[in-house]
Amino acid sequence: MPPAPAWSPAPAPDPALSWNAPWPVGAFGQPEPYEEPVSGLGPLARLRSRTGVAAVCVVLGLGLIGGALAGSWLTGEDGDRTADSGFAAAGSLWHDVPVDQLFPPTVRGTGAGPGGADRSWTRIAVAPDTGCAGAFDPLLARALAPVGCARLLRATYTDATRTHVTTVGLLFTKADPAAMAGLAARFRNERLDRRTDLLPLPYAAEGTPAAGFGAKQRASWTVSVLTDAPIVAFAVSGWADGRTVDTPEPAQDAVRSGATSAPAQAGLGNEAQGLADRIQRKLRQTVSPATEKPS
Repeated sequence: MPPAPAWSPAPAPDPALSWNAPWPVGAFGQPEPYEEPVSGLGPLARLRSRTGVAAVCVVLGLGLIGGALAGSWLTGEDGDRTADSGFAAAGSLWHDVPVDQLFPPTVRGTGAGPGGADRSWTRIAVAPDTGCAGAFDPLLARALAPVGCARLLRATYTDATRTHVTTVGLLFTKADPAAMAGLAARFRNERLDRRTDLLPLPYAAEGTPAAGFGAKQRASWTVSVLTDAPIVAFAVSGWADGRTVDTPEPAQDAVRSGATSAPAQAGLGNEAQGLADRIQRKLRQTVSPATEKPS
């Protein structure tokens, strides 16, 4: 991306723009609440027949059909198909959906700041879609390797005061639901999302407030392994003035009441967690209409 002479809020990209270029082999650099309408069986109309034999046959036939439908409903087969459809649909978003739909130019964070203060973020850069090489600290790349990397999408935002910068990312994996559930369990059980040697790297764009946002400037972060989509969502935040941070703090610790670290006091945990949460909500809203069942 050629450097701009002076930063100004990035114009909205062409709505037709989406990520669909091929990606290189070796992506990690090593040898990625919805309520569904409840459908039940309506009451069977009272059957009348001219002969008792015919009536019995009809009732038995309808009973068998009704039993089969009820069995499908009770075992959740229809729900399973809907879930599978949603999972597959989410995995294709990186090449089916415009940039602005996944990473809106402006994101509002009502109640997302310290003490429930409102926040808003402006997108200042969108990274070219890539594989995953060089996007994560080495140990995090190794932890994510079992689910593969189909595509990595990232964008960087600044807050309303242009004091903070936050890179938010969506790693589209090659994994099935079982593999994603397994990775989520490992992150939860081993607390991998809290280790300071397993961090995503920011996307620093020339000519923007994030130009100096590098590995040493990371202050807080969050990593979420989704189980209803083949996606790992993350965000990493820092100061826009390029100051270094000796000890980054995970967002879930930095947002706690009484936290006294520099990232916590500056609200950088809220920046990372608040923006990541809202990008995930937008992602689910994008998937939902395509998988809703007609009423």
